[in-house]
Amino acid sequence: MTGSEDSPAFRLAYVPGVTPSKWVRIWNERLPDIPLTLLQVTAPEACGVLRAGEADAGFVRLPVDGEDLSAIPLYEETTVVVVPKDHLFAAADEVAAADLDDELVLHPLDDTLDWEHPPGRPAIERPATTADAIELVAAGVGLLVVPQSLARLHHRKDLTYRTVTDVPTSRVALSWPQEATTDMVDDFIGIVRGRTVNSTRGRRADAEPKEKRPEKGGPRRQQAGGKGSGRGSGKAAGKPSAKNARRGSGGPKGAKGGKPRRRP
Repeated sequence: MTGSEDSPAFRLAYVPGVTPSKWVRIWNERLPDIPLTLLQVTAPEACGVLRAGEADAGFVRLPVDGEDLSAIPLYEETTVVVVPKDHLFAAADEVAAADLDDELVLHPLDDTLDWEHPPGRPAIERPATTADAIELVAAGVGLLVVPQSLARLHHRKDLTYRTVTDVPTSRVALSWPQEATTDMVDDFIGIVRGRTVNSTRGRRADAEPKEKRPEKGGPRRQQAGGKGSGRGSGKAAGKPSAKNARRGSGGPKGAKGGKPRRRP
């Protein structure tokens, strides 16, 4: 793992629909000396940006192709259909995929849903982007099925959206090149996972040292009676040995009670 000093800043890519402001704010609070720069990329180009080293990490949409990129799934989005406000679907709480069979459903080239068979009737030509598809929906040309965050991103007063059931969903993940797992990447992973400032990251250099044992030959800890701790150190301090107990028990039989015999 390389040190965070290898780069003067942390570069974070993110795809449309993802709002990284919460994590950026925490980064700036914890690491004010390391600037974080944002790079917005399209969903199809996100993995290429990471592989090219143009960003240290990025919020991407799964699946991530190849085994050279690590990914931590973060959350799953609801899928919605974008419709004009006067459309029949606008009166429903949710729409089933089968309800779209007779509708013209746009399928832009930057679509982020992993379709096996897209719903509805396909358009003659696929829009280049989701933004282009939104314009077509507003013009009354077809409907659009997207993750909810993209519907919010391209919000228009003349459009609305409803949840669609029985369709694929989009999952957002934090991804980075495996061979470039720097300390800064590890710091950002901790932020995204909700680790506190004092929590262990797995590579904590400032871990508390273990309690040192007495060095060999050094002074030993004294017992209450002044004896060094040796083989009897497990006994309670202050308890006399059997030999001393006999001497301090009042002396031999016949001696005066309560007065110990003086030693010559």
